[in-house]
Amino acid sequence: MISEKEKKELFSERNKLNNEINTLRKDLNKINDQKESTFEKKEKITKSISSLINQVKTSKNQRNKFTKKVREVKGSRSQYNEKIKKKIEEIKKLSKKKREIQVKHDIKGDPSFIKKDIDKLDMKIETEAMSYDNEKKIMKQIKDLKKKFNEVKDISDVFEKIHILEKEIDALKKESNEKHKEVQKNAQESQTKHEELIEASKEIDDLKGVEEGAYKSFFDTKKQFTEINNKLQEKLRRMGKVNEKLKEHGQEVKHQKEENSKKTLREKAALVQEKISKKQKLTTEDILVMQGFDK
Repeated sequence: MISEKEKKELFSERNKLNNEINTLRKDLNKINDQKESTFEKKEKITKSISSLINQVKTSKNQRNKFTKKVREVKGSRSQYNEKIKKKIEEIKKLSKKKREIQVKHDIKGDPSFIKKDIDKLDMKIETEAMSYDNEKKIMKQIKDLKKKFNEVKDISDVFEKIHILEKEIDALKKESNEKHKEVQKNAQESQTKHEELIEASKEIDDLKGVEEGAYKSFFDTKKQFTEINNKLQEKLRRMGKVNEKLKEHGQEVKHQKEENSKKTLREKAALVQEKISKKQKLTTEDILVMQGFDK
């Protein structure tokens, strides 16, 4: 059995431990709230980074798609330009041939105008009333023009071919310009997606720094939580030991009281027995003692 001094020391220690435990529990709850808050912050940043990474992947795929389209359309435009180049070379050759014929026959302008003049004179003869001399004169003009036209028919064919080529070149240039516009449009889209990709990548780098800080904060608060919890558990274990000692002491005190009570009862019972043997009158207390002893 412990001494009274030891008992007082145990009660004092228990009170002290109780205060310390209450304080540690408050600290633990506070640091746990901080730990959960920093964890949520870290998780939020991590989700933002994940979302931005997906955005980067999407922008990159779209950028590559537009860049590929630019290459394809440029290739198509190059084909149109190559066709234009070839047709221009054809025109140059025909133009050279045209000049040679013009010099040879002293022709200025397009011989097709000769045909138009012939048609006009024919129409004049058919629709206008004129003297015989005038009609004869016009017929001679028509004859001379036809002769001249037959002489330069080749150059007329050249003019026609050049005209056809020029129309084809105009059509090809129109297609080439459309392709050029398409190239510019896709190139702009590609540049936009590239800028979005760069911006998102920069934001990811910035968030990773913030995430690292949030993780460090979470790690620090988790470490503090563990340290406080360990102290709390140690205090609780010590409190358990103190309570166990006080409980044992209480049981010993109770047992001692019971023993003392039994001893007193035996002594009283012995006195009552002595009275009975001497045939002395028993009191109410004596009867109660005997009843208690029988139990």
